[in-house]
Amino acid sequence: MRTSAWHDGTVTAPLTPPHQPQPNDPWQAPPSGSHLLPGEQPDADERRAELRQGAAIAAVLTVAGVGLGLLWLWLAPRVPLVSDETAVFLKNSEGEEAMGADGTFVLLALAFGLVSAVAVFLFRRRGGIPLVVGLALGGLLGSLLAWGIGTWFGPTSDVVAHAKEVGEGVTFDAPLELHAVGAAVLAWPVAAMLVHLGLTALFGPRDPEPEWEFPYGTPHDAPGSGKASGPSPGMAEGPGAGDGTPPAGPGRS
Repeated sequence: MRTSAWHDGTVTAPLTPPHQPQPNDPWQAPPSGSHLLPGEQPDADERRAELRQGAAIAAVLTVAGVGLGLLWLWLAPRVPLVSDETAVFLKNSEGEEAMGADGTFVLLALAFGLVSAVAVFLFRRRGGIPLVVGLALGGLLGSLLAWGIGTWFGPTSDVVAHAKEVGEGVTFDAPLELHAVGAAVLAWPVAAMLVHLGLTALFGPRDPEPEWEFPYGTPHDAPGSGKASGPSPGMAEGPGAGDGTPPAGPGRS
């Protein structure tokens, strides 16, 4: 707003220069270097810190896949085979050991997902996309590593050579395999993400609620609230107001 005033034949300078915006302009851009409020996106340093933490989590969980593979190798039921010098057969044709290996891997992977999600949440309660990505990627790579360790250190995959080695009628173990590879490998990352999401939603920090300021002091003093802060229009003040006596005027005593 530009204003000018005439005084003694002189013109005063405009109060607001034309090149400067109004101080209360709602469309004015915020000043550079302003501090971020809680709930806004973090700065570059915090983003780099979250990326480093996410990469570290992925690396730790990948190494933890060694433990999953060794536990699966130890706890998975074995499938007994037998040979008659012409072919190799299942010793128990109605046995459930083949599906038991998949079930053991899935249960162990779910347990690893639960533990890893709780550990990551306790490490950083605020969460963040890099942490969730590191949690999922680490669980996936750990599952793949566990699958490879179990099959590598388990019974040999050359069943014919193994049958010839042990001889006719001798029982030996079938190779440790996963039949439902997709479900078994995704059990760890899916469980970890779901548990971490639930923990963050229930126990994560909350953003502070904004405080509303009323220009009239309290909401009841605002115009249209039904409560006036002064005397009602049309009511006279002074002697006689409120007792029914008209105010004194010219010609009245």
